[in-house]
Amino acid sequence: MQKLENKLIEIIESDLWMTNILKTVRDLNLNDCWIGAGFVRNKIWDKKHGKDRTELNDIDVIYFDKLNPSKKYDLQIENKLKNINSNLNWSVKNQARMHIRNGHQPYTNCKHAISFWPETATAVAVRLNSKNKVKFIAPHGLDDLFNLIVRPTPKFDLTIYHTRIKNKRWKEQWNKLEIV
Repeated sequence: MQKLENKLIEIIESDLWMTNILKTVRDLNLNDCWIGAGFVRNKIWDKKHGKDRTELNDIDVIYFDKLNPSKKYDLQIENKLKNINSNLNWSVKNQARMHIRNGHQPYTNCKHAISFWPETATAVAVRLNSKNKVKFIAPHGLDDLFNLIVRPTPKFDLTIYHTRIKNKRWKEQWNKLEIV
């Protein structure tokens, strides 16, 4: 496990594009703030497939703030990020309210929230600390991400999962993936 943790950190810290994005988000000073999903997943899958960089649909910024759970505040943060870097499609979501959309009990923090994300390989998020070192959360571990295994998280709806896998067409982009 420690080997994969170190590998994840090494891969992201050696990517200037990613670390610059992480610095931008860190400087927002949002509580329990991370970048997750495709930002991390695609980087590892690209690396394992010998690719440079697959274009991202968006940059998923998550944070946890029970005191300000409005979607309007998320949009304000997105606009702030667009003003900093308009070349990226920012998606900002306060995980303190996402349980409502998902029909769950309230989440306690971002790690708890992403444990409900669709795939184990997607339920990974990173951030930079004040010393520019990458920290990560991965409630389902890193094995599936690095072993190119796509499987649903234990709490995710399987019907939605299967539709998502079909629509994402990941196997066409990364042919070594094993879809469970």
